[in-house]
Amino acid sequence: MKDFFNNKKLITLLISFVIFMSVLLFTFKSMGVASYPQQMINDITAVVGQMISKPVNALNTLFSDVNNLQDTFEENKNLKKELDKLAEIQVELATINKENEELKTELDLQSTLTDYDLITGSVIARNPDRWIDQIVIDRGSSHGLIKGMSVMSNNGLIGRVSEVSPTSSKVTLLTAPAESAVLTSAEVVLEDQVIFGVIDAYDASKKKLVMEQIISTEEIKEGDEIVTSGLGGVVPRGLLVGKVAEVTLDRHGLGQRVYIEPAADFDNIRFITVINREAELLNESPGESE
Repeated sequence: MKDFFNNKKLITLLISFVIFMSVLLFTFKSMGVASYPQQMINDITAVVGQMISKPVNALNTLFSDVNNLQDTFEENKNLKKELDKLAEIQVELATINKENEELKTELDLQSTLTDYDLITGSVIARNPDRWIDQIVIDRGSSHGLIKGMSVMSNNGLIGRVSEVSPTSSKVTLLTAPAESAVLTSAEVVLEDQVIFGVIDAYDASKKKLVMEQIISTEEIKEGDEIVTSGLGGVVPRGLLVGKVAEVTLDRHGLGQRVYIEPAADFDNIRFITVINREAELLNESPGESE
């Protein structure tokens, strides 16, 4: 009987302790204080969360940087395309402005040549192997062109029509070599007189036309203007050739040789004006003198 009461006391004490602990845990929970096991679990969870979050954040940052780099690359690529387009537009604008200036020059030329019928056109071909020999223009017999007509560009004489087709023609330039040279009667314009000569060559090293067969001993000065004389009957009188750049003795040492700075730019011929004078034209080859 005595053991029973002892066990009963022990059981009562145990039940009381359980009740006390339950009340204590409930009280801590109500107060917002986690239990020790809960604290351990929370600490472990926090540590594990930090360990996982750092590499995850690093990966997110890496992916974000990669995306930003890709966006920057695409943006730079688009900007480069826009810059290329801008450069193309600038080149096109410069070309248009250049053509407008050349067309204005041709219009100025036409306003000064009121005594002649003028046929305007463009250069459609120029062989690099024969760059200084000839050009091909987009005007032919259907436009009224005839062999021997004078051709001008940039306010200066450049040559004569040497071959005619229905819709195109070849123009032999004043810069052509001796075997196909366009001999042109010309005159030096002075204040009180004119000095006659013949343009019969082109000095490629100096890039100057050469005028010889000058009989007059009158002094020719640098800067004097040279125009066509019209004495040959093919080329009209008064077409500008250029200005005197240098005066020396001819090959025989008897007469004067004049080097002419051409009025036309033979390296850049885009637009042309063909002179169609009403007088009868001589059917003359480019190598023959006027």
